[in-house]
Amino acid sequence: MFDLDRWQEIYHVLRSNKLRTFLTAFGVFWGIFMLVIMLGSGNGLENAVSRNFADMATNSVFIWTQQTSIPYKGFPRGRNFNFDNDDATSLRNSIPEIKYLAPRIRGGDFFATNNVIRGLKSASFSILGEYPEYFLIDPLDVVEGRLINERDIEEKRKVVVIGTRVKEILFKKEENALGEYLQIQGVYFKVVGIFKSKRTGEHAENENQNIYMPFTTLQKTYNYGNVIGFFGITSRDGIPVSVVEEKAIEILKKRHSIAPADERAIGHFNLEQEFRKFQGLFLGIRVLVWIVGIGTLLAGIIGVSNIMLVVVKERTKEIGIQRALGATPVKVISQIITEAIVLTTFAGYFGLVLGVGLLEAVNYVLESSGAGTDMFYNPGVNFRVAMIALGILIFSGILAGFIPARRAVAVKPIDALRYEQ
Repeated sequence: MFDLDRWQEIYHVLRSNKLRTFLTAFGVFWGIFMLVIMLGSGNGLENAVSRNFADMATNSVFIWTQQTSIPYKGFPRGRNFNFDNDDATSLRNSIPEIKYLAPRIRGGDFFATNNVIRGLKSASFSILGEYPEYFLIDPLDVVEGRLINERDIEEKRKVVVIGTRVKEILFKKEENALGEYLQIQGVYFKVVGIFKSKRTGEHAENENQNIYMPFTTLQKTYNYGNVIGFFGITSRDGIPVSVVEEKAIEILKKRHSIAPADERAIGHFNLEQEFRKFQGLFLGIRVLVWIVGIGTLLAGIIGVSNIMLVVVKERTKEIGIQRALGATPVKVISQIITEAIVLTTFAGYFGLVLGVGLLEAVNYVLESSGAGTDMFYNPGVNFRVAMIALGILIFSGILAGFIPARRAVAVKPIDALRYEQ
């Protein structure tokens, strides 16, 4: 394998027709280059979607009220209704598969303006009443202070946790917001924490403008009584959240006299189902990329094999002399296969390196310019995929050289010596 004469012969053969060698190698280069680029791009799309889910519990479902669409028990269609605190108690006691149950409610009108005041500054933000469990369903990064806790809920404390954007708008850059007060609905609330969204893009911008206060405090502040806006629920480990979803909807329909067949009265969003759809989508993309990439690579390999057949034909007399001098069929075959492996490996490795380098360059430009989007993030291929691609190259080289090598040893030495080009 490390015979100097053999490597000199391989170099001479490949160098003897530079244009042919280049065009042959380009097919392999392009195949592996496109495979790497497509895999990296697919990973970029998948990373962006996964990043938008952040650390959110994917075994979650969200349930809210809508207008009824079927008359039931004397109630007309089009009826509005609200969840209440007793609904939360009933769900906790009736569904053992629930891991986290987090009632939520929004303060004020969705399009309210200038609903938060601090000194001479005022602005509009989303005010949300939360239980501590919700931050286990949809985690946040705590920049300073803390989040809402159980004592805040029990004692209906007048405290809030604000997003980083809220701090930027209502406080000066050098000011410490912790311990300061914001006026909401004419009531003063103490800032006990500052958070930053784990998401990216527009999702992060919106979330960083939220203000969270204890759920019970918000009910009292806005005079909502025992009304609940909607529920965030997760299932226990190993249990599909759809099981919890079906039971919860059935219980809520019975409690609010809603027809069992009414599919519109209770809105629900199953994050687990959506997450699985994305997983299935990207699995399909990966399979398609490998099929197209390997198909492109095989086209290049076929080109290498055809060229090697031409090379073998040109060297028929030379091979005959080698056989006449005692070269075994194995030696001749290994010589031809080695030439094919060298050609495909060098060309393919160059395509692999260039593809990875291009992906890294794109990633660097996106990060340094801040041009990253919610749809594309951190494109690239991991080490395992690179090794698989390298294995494909070596196997392809063997495959490309095997048929020409078999043809070379199939010719009898005496016939090869008589061969004239």
